[in-house]
Amino acid sequence: MTTFSELGLKPELAQAVAELGFTQPTPIQEQAIPELITNPRDLVGLARTGTGKTAAFGLPLLHFIDPESKYPQALVLCPTRELCIQITEDLKTFAKHLRGVSILPVYGGSSISLQIKELRRGIQVIVGTPGRLNDMIERGALKLGEVKTVVLDEADEMLNMGFREAIDTILAETPKEKNTWLFSATMPDGVARISRSYMKDPFTVSIKGTVEGESRIDHFYCVVHARDRYPALRRIVDAHPDIYGIIFCRTKLETQEVADHLIRDGYMANAIHGDLSQQQRDLVMKRFRTKQVQMLVATDVAARGIDVDDVTHVLHYQAPDEPEAYTHRSGRTGRAGKNGISILFMHAKETGKLRVIERLTGRKLIYLPVPAGVDVLRNQLLSFATKLKNTETANVVPPEYLALLKEAMGDMTSEEMLEKFMALNLAKLFADYSRSPDLNVTGKPRERTDRPERDYAEATGDKHTYFVSIGRMDNVDPGQLLRILCDQLNTDRTHIGKIDLKHNFSFVQIIGLEPTEVMNSFKGFTNRGRPVRVNQAENESGEDRGPRSFGGGEERSFGGERKSFGDRKPYEKKSFGDRKPYERKSFGEGSSSSERKPYERKSFGEGSSSSERKPYERKSFGEGSSSSEHKPYERKSFGEGSSSGERKPYEKKSFGESKSFGDRKPYEKKTFGEKPSRRSSPPSENVGKGFGKPDKDKGDGGDWKNLMNDSAPSGDRKKKFGKKKF
Repeated sequence: MTTFSELGLKPELAQAVAELGFTQPTPIQEQAIPELITNPRDLVGLARTGTGKTAAFGLPLLHFIDPESKYPQALVLCPTRELCIQITEDLKTFAKHLRGVSILPVYGGSSISLQIKELRRGIQVIVGTPGRLNDMIERGALKLGEVKTVVLDEADEMLNMGFREAIDTILAETPKEKNTWLFSATMPDGVARISRSYMKDPFTVSIKGTVEGESRIDHFYCVVHARDRYPALRRIVDAHPDIYGIIFCRTKLETQEVADHLIRDGYMANAIHGDLSQQQRDLVMKRFRTKQVQMLVATDVAARGIDVDDVTHVLHYQAPDEPEAYTHRSGRTGRAGKNGISILFMHAKETGKLRVIERLTGRKLIYLPVPAGVDVLRNQLLSFATKLKNTETANVVPPEYLALLKEAMGDMTSEEMLEKFMALNLAKLFADYSRSPDLNVTGKPRERTDRPERDYAEATGDKHTYFVSIGRMDNVDPGQLLRILCDQLNTDRTHIGKIDLKHNFSFVQIIGLEPTEVMNSFKGFTNRGRPVRVNQAENESGEDRGPRSFGGGEERSFGGERKSFGDRKPYEKKSFGDRKPYERKSFGEGSSSSERKPYERKSFGEGSSSSERKPYERKSFGEGSSSSEHKPYERKSFGEGSSSGERKPYEKKSFGESKSFGDRKPYEKKTFGEKPSRRSSPPSENVGKGFGKPDKDKGDGGDWKNLMNDSAPSGDRKKKFGKKKF
């Protein structure tokens, strides 16, 4: 068996790997590392997640780094921030004995200015996401002209996330003469295109899913109704008290909803998805790695960087949209030579996806029934008893406190004490599972052979119309509403008639099902966190509702007998033989159109004809004056009895009393020194005397006249009192 010391690595790298406890390489490491060290060339590595791809490209990459050169010599591209951080930590661990080698993670969500500052200090290895690397290239902060090795890790996922153009831009900045190493779990067309465009005669290493690491994962699937997914998830979790797993969901919204439900029910859970900031994601991952969080609910993209060795279970809340994602999901468990369990929750009609996943993984998924309530309670009791039995008591409880506890318990027997202790810790489980129903769909999903599509015939039975509180505001189209109805009613489309989708509700026709059965199927059902209400419509016949469009398909009746129109006669165009042809009649009284006179312009004068109308004459507005007597315009004076001829020129008049401006003296600044100050005078002198106000007992103005200088002209009044303020 080959060991790491025999692969030709530098002694510093071999020492770091030995300190990690690894002696034998994985199959992809055993094939890739010697080839890349002895004969550097382009490489394509195909292997599932968890097979050691990071060491397969990380050790040869560090083997060729020159510590003396302070410029980027190697570039690693990865799809997510978590994976970027994980690869950086692994490379730093491998290079801890290599002096002068610097490794920098470059990803979004952190300060780009700090990353540029670190880059200017001299970095040999850059690990980054395509988006942030492309941004730094556009800013001119990153130069890749000296890069010798480019690694594309999880290339298939980068293409699925829409980074194709960013990857092309980054690779165009690198030299043509370089080594390109591509690692991926699958080989879609996009990855093959990159291989053809940027690689020359690559060496291919393909590790199938039948290696030892894959055989350590047991694959199961459960068949439940859509409304029972979360209760089934809880039973699986409660049936495995020591679970430490990851729950995968399709969307960010569903991820957060499942995590919130688990936290509400008392589980140590948290969610990680793209809507979280980088600080929040780092905190969640830190809590999960330290096992403060027992279950991590994640999306497919966010989980790409989750590299935790002790994960025991991977639970697929729903089957992935892309079958290849199942491989990446299940690869989060069974790592580092440990065993793992993968459980897929699926609907009875998803057997097509099941066959695709089985064909892709090359393994047969085993049917696993959802545990019954008694099975969950049995597992919980056994786990509780095991923990109680294995608990160390030496030097934990001081003797004096133990004696105090015995005294407080009194004469309680050990059986009573144990019973109370169990009731105290397991009361909620007994309440939840003492009378829990069976969640399994009867029988396994039946296998169907390939056959052509056939038209669905309408089911027979009574037709009823229901009000459903789901509409377009819930981002639901008729097809999605049809799927919800089929899942909740556990039926097929033949029992669903017309669907009238409104803004915030819908009218749905259901055939052959009892109303109580329909309404009970939707009890407790929520759509995107909003409770769904289903009631039987009051007017099932659809009368007085107006014409409505129900989408494609044939028009169906809402119940009642359809009337026949057999007695209705075909349309016949009636004849209007007795009707005379149209004659233009005159609007005059008793006159025919032939007697109508031509139009004559009439005069508006009284009794005058149009011939007697006089030409327009401009009339005067004076009384009794004709137009001929109209005088020319004369500017009149506004004075009393004065004519325009007697109007005098404008003279600037003085506002003083009979004073002209000719007597106005020039401005002289006068002092009021002789005038006593109002503040300095005794209060009794000023009582009842306001400035500018006459005394009450004097009719001649009193102090007001004393303050004026009678000998001064009226123009000096403004100098004394200042300009008047309005």
